[in-house]
Amino acid sequence: MFQVTPLRRLAVAASAACTVVVASSATGPVTAYAGTAEAVTALTSGTAVTPLTPLGSSASLAPPPVREEDRVSGDHLTVTVRHAGGRADGTFEVYCHPERGSHPDAGSACRTVDRNTRWGRDAFAPAPSGGVCTMRYGGPATAHVTGRWAGRPVDATYDRSNGCQIERWDLLVPLLPDLRPATR
Repeated sequence: MFQVTPLRRLAVAASAACTVVVASSATGPVTAYAGTAEAVTALTSGTAVTPLTPLGSSASLAPPPVREEDRVSGDHLTVTVRHAGGRADGTFEVYCHPERGSHPDAGSACRTVDRNTRWGRDAFAPAPSGGVCTMRYGGPATAHVTGRWAGRPVDATYDRSNGCQIERWDLLVPLLPDLRPATR
C-alpha cells in the first residue's frame, strides 16, 4: 500500500508539469518552461500550485517563433566544381526565385533544378545503390552542391566515375558544367 502514494504523486507531478508548460507556451519558447521545476517541486511536497493562466482564459497556444534560418526567401545553392577544366572550375552562388548569383547562367540553372524537382523525390539524391552502371569514365571532375532547395537542406557530391554518376551529373547541366563530348 505504501507504494501507491509515490506513484500517484509522480502521476500528478507529471500532469501538473505538462499543464504548466502548455499554459505558459503562449509566452514563447524561452519562458514556456519557466516555473516548471517549482511546480513539480511544489506538487511532490504537497504544496498547492497556482496555474500561470486562469482556466477559461483565451490564451493562444501559438507555435514557436520562426527561426532566422527559416526566414530565407527563395532557394540558394553553392556549387563548387573542381577538375572540370577552364572556367568551369570554381565556386558559384545560385539564388532562385528570383534568379541571381555568381553562376554563369543562374536562370537556366534554376530552371534545370526546378524541372528535376518532384514531390516526394530528392532532386539531389545519390544514384541508387545496386544499380547496373556502365563502366564509362567521364573524367576527374567533381562537384559539391550545398544550400537549401524547396525548403530542404542540400549537401550533395557529384563525380563522373561511371555511367550512373555521369547521368546524374548530366541531369543538372547547366547547374553543373556541361562536360559531355561535343557531337560532330
